[in-house]
Amino acid sequence: MANRVLILGGRGRIGSSVALDLVNHTQAQITITGKQDEPGWINPLPGDRTHFLQLDLANHHKLEQAIAQSELVIHCAGPFHYRDGTVLKFCIEHGVNYLDVSDSAEFTRKILKFNRLAADAGVTAVINSGIFPGISNSMVRQGVEQFDQPEQIHLSYVVSGSGGAGLTVMRTTFLGLLHPFSAWIEGQWQSVKPYSDRQLLQLPPPYGNVHVYWFEMPETFTLAESFPVKTVVTKFGSVPDYYNHLTWIAAHVFPKSWIRNPVGTEFLARVSYQMTNVTDRFSGIGVGIRSEVIGQKNGEQKQFVSTLVHDNTAISAGYGTGSIAQLLLSGQLRKPGVWPVENVLPTDLFEQTMQSRGVEIHQNWEPTTNSI
Repeated sequence: MANRVLILGGRGRIGSSVALDLVNHTQAQITITGKQDEPGWINPLPGDRTHFLQLDLANHHKLEQAIAQSELVIHCAGPFHYRDGTVLKFCIEHGVNYLDVSDSAEFTRKILKFNRLAADAGVTAVINSGIFPGISNSMVRQGVEQFDQPEQIHLSYVVSGSGGAGLTVMRTTFLGLLHPFSAWIEGQWQSVKPYSDRQLLQLPPPYGNVHVYWFEMPETFTLAESFPVKTVVTKFGSVPDYYNHLTWIAAHVFPKSWIRNPVGTEFLARVSYQMTNVTDRFSGIGVGIRSEVIGQKNGEQKQFVSTLVHDNTAISAGYGTGSIAQLLLSGQLRKPGVWPVENVLPTDLFEQTMQSRGVEIHQNWEPTTNSI
């Protein structure tokens, strides 16, 4: 009998990419959900493998019924800033494995508190999957494993235009500008302003020189807790560069009340989305990741750099989540509890699933920069 997978938010850009990856790499029967049954919507996936279920996550009775009928639940219904642990709670109660694409540090802290309950129930829950966080975390783990003593992690992301994602990602970006956050720097937690400390870095073509800024992601603290390092830097930037300047203005000039108000967040997200619909035509919708790990190897300080470039951010996010779902369904990945990707996915399995999807990660040793 084929595995039954429930994808919450499965009609969104990320959710539909996850569904497509599962169709291509598993034999699962997939139920995709949406809050509304949109007239005229046509399922782009094979009808014998997928079907649609109208489901509002606020309807806990219907949500629990759908979860109880599944072997794996994949939570793609963001923005996760507004979510709690209800979905995972139902998964634990019914012994159903859980996977999400969460990118909110606040949500991650909430969900990690379910670790003991999930472990006792034999439920493997993997959080923060996708491209960043997700594949990026595994790139860091690859780097950390090269060292006798890792000391610093520098993780940077660049997205072209909309990245092929929808309004949810736009909303998430603006919500991430609301508050200063804590970063692990030189062995202590220090307050950092979002979208500050502009930094130039280099990525493979078609990016070249790009600029990134401090940005809070779940891996800002999960990497610091997962690996014995003194510093973890997480930065984000956009292409074209003028989007960086607009985001900087939103972070440092706009009254925070504008963003805190859901109406204001929605306005900014929709304006940004309309702009990227125009610029995507020449900027593309890809993603670039650069992971740097600095540490001691054979008595010397060295720097290991890995980079990844993909021409569609949403599709690559589908690879990251879909590959973990594939491993959970096949039984190759099992670790009861609640875990960020870098704590649960072995490097050998990560490399196998990326190779099967044609994802190339370039790795090399570079002169140590030792800069935050």
